Amino acid sequence: MFRRSLAAGAAGLLAAPAILRAQGLPKVTIGMSGWTGFAPLTLAEQAGLFRANGVEVETKFVPQRERNLALASGALNCVVTTVDTMILWASTIPLVQVLVLDRSHGGDGIGARPNIGSFADLKGKTIAVDGPGTSPYFLMAYMFRENGLSVKDVQTATLAPQPAAQAFVAGQFDACATYEPYLSQVRGMGADKGRILSTTLDYPCIVDTLAFQPGFIQANPDAVRRVVKSWFDAVEMIKAQPDKSFEIMGKRVNQTAEQFKASAAFIEWLDAPTNKDYVANGLPAFQQKAHAVQRETGVVRQDVDLSKLLDTRFVA
Repeated sequence: MFRRSLAAGAAGLLAAPAILRAQGLPKVTIGMSGWTGFAPLTLAEQAGLFRANGVEVETKFVPQRERNLALASGALNCVVTTVDTMILWASTIPLVQVLVLDRSHGGDGIGARPNIGSFADLKGKTIAVDGPGTSPYFLMAYMFRENGLSVKDVQTATLAPQPAAQAFVAGQFDACATYEPYLSQVRGMGADKGRILSTTLDYPCIVDTLAFQPGFIQANPDAVRRVVKSWFDAVEMIKAQPDKSFEIMGKRVNQTAEQFKASAAFIEWLDAPTNKDYVANGLPAFQQKAHAVQRETGVVRQDVDLSKLLDTRFVA
């Protein structure tokens, strides 16, 4: 059934521009990165799923530190990032999440020396981690909070995820916070040198979402709805045609289909039923915890109205 619908959608691609003009929908420009969790957006664009759903979409790789500024300026009208970062951005500009893209499924974590058997053992130790406002820093702070610790209980060495893992593997520091593929460098260490203390399988705290500014949603709800549907179609295409999908998504980030498949093993893309359930029963509580972490660490300096940060009607 899905393959037939794809074929029908592809057959109508030539007519899509005329349909778009008739509907008067604006072009949607999405700011993203090459992160595996975002890749179905590439698939939706390059496999014609956005156009099959009657919306013109362009995905652009924009550095994380510039994405919110581009949204505020109007250079982008849609962005994707982690929930903790959405909360940070929402403290300065209005934005609304409408869709959950993916959840880290063991792809982010903390590596530690063999003598560190628990989070309590990290007190007074030095951990290599990216700076405040980044996902590794949030992951560390979140896991600490869940275990009765604070970031003040450790010393931090500010290193980006790749050099943090490399330094740890080379014998520096007591622990590191990083993500795949660098976390696998820690996985590959001998048990006498280092181990994985915890990952997002234990604490599911890295969640990516898609957001628009509220004015765009108010003016163009149909365009938003079509973008969301296209994501769901992309996830279904991955299930139905994994090899083709991995090839398309991998090519965008200079990976083979097999390499991309390996990176996808550590994340979970959310389909329509899972989205509906999570935004109703999981995301609100997680946002409350994430907000508390961001405030307690001083990353966010004023309270964010979380009731305005999530619009569930497009996945309901």
